[in-house]
Amino acid sequence: MALKSTIYKADCQIADMDRGYYALHNLTIALHPSETEERMMVRLVAFVLNADEQLQFSKGLSSENEPDIWQKTLTDDIELWIDVGMPDEKRIRKASSRAEQALIYSYGGRNSVWWSQIKSKITRFKNIKIINLLKTDTDQLAVLIKRSMQFQISIQDGQLWISDEQHTAHITPEIWLI
Repeated sequence: MALKSTIYKADCQIADMDRGYYALHNLTIALHPSETEERMMVRLVAFVLNADEQLQFSKGLSSENEPDIWQKTLTDDIELWIDVGMPDEKRIRKASSRAEQALIYSYGGRNSVWWSQIKSKITRFKNIKIINLLKTDTDQLAVLIKRSMQFQISIQDGQLWISDEQHTAHITPEIWLI
């Protein structure tokens, strides 16, 4: 019998001063049995940093043909493809060819080795952006994890603050490739 995903709910009140975007997003996030809570929270961070009414979580780990998060047009074209982790060159090429823009959010502390191996192979893709999240930043997200979460989120000058009633996590994404 296959293990089922664990469902998390996150109500995110977003104030993105960098983009002038202010909205409430009531998100349902499925934690795949093979996924860590850290990865799930990085997906949430990626969603928040790119929040839009059309942005949505996909099947993610359950489907190798879909990104973790995407934004589609009304004609089903992919405007934005967001992957979390350290994808290989083949996956990055797929993202670049299928979407107008593709973002990769790397995290976890081992990503500098991945980046040094893949950097020269992907510079030819002009619509790829690599964003690195430091391990010290993503570690702060652990205290925020609950099955039902309510967050106040502020984004200003490229920095992100996620707060619940008791804790605040501060994330400073590093842009590795534009």
